Amino acid sequence: MSKKLMLILNPAAGSGNGVLSIGPAMEVLYNGGFVPTVFYTSCIGEATSLVLENAKDFDCVVCVGGDGTLSETVAGLAQMSSPPPLGYIPQGTANDVAVSLNIPKKPVLAAKIITNGRAIKQDVGRFNENEYFTYIAAFGAFTEVSYETSRGNKQSLGHLAYILQGMSQLPKIVPYHTTVEFDGGVIEDDLLFGSVSNTKSVGGIVKLKKLGIELNDGLFEVTLVRNPANVIEMNKIVSDVLTQNFKGNQVMMFQSKRVKFTFDKPVKWTKDGEAGGAHQEVICENLHSAISILT
Repeated sequence: MSKKLMLILNPAAGSGNGVLSIGPAMEVLYNGGFVPTVFYTSCIGEATSLVLENAKDFDCVVCVGGDGTLSETVAGLAQMSSPPPLGYIPQGTANDVAVSLNIPKKPVLAAKIITNGRAIKQDVGRFNENEYFTYIAAFGAFTEVSYETSRGNKQSLGHLAYILQGMSQLPKIVPYHTTVEFDGGVIEDDLLFGSVSNTKSVGGIVKLKKLGIELNDGLFEVTLVRNPANVIEMNKIVSDVLTQNFKGNQVMMFQSKRVKFTFDKPVKWTKDGEAGGAHQEVICENLHSAISILT
């Protein structure tokens, strides 16, 4: 018996080839017993609305797009009492979730995973009361790189576009006086960067796989970078990040189910690489096993 499949497609993701490359993948889905209905996104937040309005009528939801489109799709599924399983055909630049789950970027291969794969549970992050993130929420140094990098540069330059935009932000880096409350205690310090994540890859560049991170353990990885007092400490930060040493004095990582950030003034955040607004207080909560994703 055929299964009804809701296919959410962002035609602008990655190099804009989503529409052109989806044909062979659709054939794989048909041959695998799915009957797809395609929903195109045309503006920010539309994928979430489409899921909330329509996903209950389908056996599976498939997202074709980048991390941003996937994040919106997950935000809709996380608000359902019994969400259908999620399939992912990555078409973005970084594709951090696909890297974490070993989902291939070639549409046909990703479609084969959807037809033959198994559904595994995955945690989802809640950001304050009614917003969500799939793999990371962050503030501070370089967190504005992703959404301030133009779509044209992302498509033509790939990861180099992020690096070039990051270099242009060096003169703008400022510390934030922050109080961080987590399961194991409280930290108050001047921070250059902070993130709450559930991923094995950040920006498609920093790989965290060797740290043994689990995506369905009910815990976030919280990373904090203290403001360096001198060039030596700045070099130590760079060295620690490159070698994944998160147990030093400048860069630290710990796990927590819930974490609260309080600032002296509103601070800009990003969620899954997209602008997340400016907030003076942020509470991130781990929604354990909120969705099922096909891998």
